[in-house]
Amino acid sequence: MSTGSAHTEIAIHRSGAQRMGFFTDTTVCIGCKACEVACKQWNDLPADGSVPGKGASYDYTGDLSASTWRHVRFVELLEPSPQLREEAQRALESGGGNKFPAIPASGAIDLVDAAQAGDGAADVAEAVSKMGDWVFMSDVCKHCTNAGCLDACPTGALIRTEHQTVVLQPDVCNGCGYCVPACPFGVVDRDPQDGRAGKCTLCYDRLEDGLEPACAKSCPTDSIQFGPHEELVEIASRRVARLHERGIEGAYLYGAGDEPDEQLAGGLGAFFLLTEPPELYGLPAQADSPVQENVVPATLAAVGAGLLASAGAVIAFVAAGRLSRRRPVRESW
Repeated sequence: MSTGSAHTEIAIHRSGAQRMGFFTDTTVCIGCKACEVACKQWNDLPADGSVPGKGASYDYTGDLSASTWRHVRFVELLEPSPQLREEAQRALESGGGNKFPAIPASGAIDLVDAAQAGDGAADVAEAVSKMGDWVFMSDVCKHCTNAGCLDACPTGALIRTEHQTVVLQPDVCNGCGYCVPACPFGVVDRDPQDGRAGKCTLCYDRLEDGLEPACAKSCPTDSIQFGPHEELVEIASRRVARLHERGIEGAYLYGAGDEPDEQLAGGLGAFFLLTEPPELYGLPAQADSPVQENVVPATLAAVGAGLLASAGAVIAFVAAGRLSRRRPVRESW
């Protein structure tokens, strides 16, 4: 189901412009972080640094921040995915020994080692199960239809473009930080140096020149796809259907294709295909702009207060009229 922002909320109008967005398919993400590097390079963002040594992780950026607008999450599963176990079993029953299954090859080295050991027979089920120990997701600003950051911004630093993306203008930001807690996804952050907020712009400057965002351009597996939002939702829905046909019943879309009363933040401009619960990827199961969540109760309260005030004024007016009629009229001589 397609969603869109109110026409009056769009700050930049251009004839023929349509909503653009990201579709991130986590099932083909290999965790290479090319998107992170491309984003930092194009937007001239500083490196977060890495600390080699015991206990260090390849996920050195850690999370989205004012200097990291794309972040690849490394999520270790406590146990192999049931879907991958079933796929491994099917491969084994069909004589798939000594052959690489047609799924991500993160555990291929284990399969090769198993094939070279002993009599050369590979334990396909075990190898495929090990491939499910990790899942990766390239996280980014969701460019929400109901954008909490935009609702909370008092200076107009955050605007909605003609592509219905949410862009933060650093030269207008005063560093108040209201946008940070207003984002239900924890995307927006303040720069520790100058205090101004920062987040993904969906490469608005590249879009103006007809180029796709740097992260999508650099992705080697097409895990990140960019295009018109409605087309991406259709592509993503077909992808989910194909995964279901392959037996991966846990595949679903996060942030797109929901019914109106179930939409996350009114619908996400950047949505995801996931195979695990959203909390595992650091995403909330339910999310909306704090302003949008309270708009109905606030409106009802305001209307109720207005009616009470009006009723009070009417009662006071009627009472004053009755009192004036009761007073004796003094004759003038």
